[in-house]
Amino acid sequence: MSKKSLLLVHAHPDDETINNGATMAMYAAAGFNVTLVTCTRGEEGEILVPELAHLAADKEDGLAPIREAELANAMAALGVTDHRFLGAPHNRYRDSGMIGTAPNDRPDTFWQVDLDTAARELVTIILEVKPQVLVTYDEFGGYGHPDHIKAHQVAMRAAELAQDQWDIQKIYWNTMPRSVIQKGIDAMKAAGSDFMGVESADELPFAKPDDVVTTAMNASAFVDQKMKAMASHPTQIALDGPFFALSNNVGLNVWGNEYYTLVKGEKSGELTPEGWEQDLFAGVVE
Repeated sequence: MSKKSLLLVHAHPDDETINNGATMAMYAAAGFNVTLVTCTRGEEGEILVPELAHLAADKEDGLAPIREAELANAMAALGVTDHRFLGAPHNRYRDSGMIGTAPNDRPDTFWQVDLDTAARELVTIILEVKPQVLVTYDEFGGYGHPDHIKAHQVAMRAAELAQDQWDIQKIYWNTMPRSVIQKGIDAMKAAGSDFMGVESADELPFAKPDDVVTTAMNASAFVDQKMKAMASHPTQIALDGPFFALSNNVGLNVWGNEYYTLVKGEKSGELTPEGWEQDLFAGVVE
């Protein structure tokens, strides 16, 4: 009998931990195959560590190996042993930056790569690891970053191209419900802190209506691993920032529950009172 396999497709190092860290740790601990594919090395990322500021893209442009090492440390914290960069070792796609910026026009960016070229590289991985479940972004990439949008496009196209040889049974898009984000904002305000300087979740482009949620993973037992993985990305996630500012109780609820929208397959298994699935693999046939 084949082993259950989860494939996640993300744009930059740290995206996987923020969106899916607890889920990844939970399935890895349960003995599932968990494969992470990261499409770029995040070369254009803002650097939050002052002593590394010289590595910025507009200076020495040396951030890539730092973020590769951060990602390796995060995966070790989550217990995930199978991680690949899309196109490696022959192709290397660069962080695209935001639309309208000079880096986005570079020919070596992920945003500029031919869709089917990148998708076929992902098909090779799909046929190797044979995932029953695929996780990626929605068509807006969560908040509109071109690399997130392209990762969505590549993942969905690859699933289509691979279908005759391996049919992925369930496909999910990451989602962050407005009500959950608002709970975190309110808790931080009560504690005298804030979240990105906003008063309402409605101000955040990645906050989605609750009614798009189909699946809620309660992985609160793995919050400590998620937090260690977050701390493994110091150039991108401030250790004194909003991810670490919540009390333990609220933090368990906010960071230990991860939410998804099912876009292929059927909701299965025991549902919550809200009608949400509680297991990405519910109904999967090995």
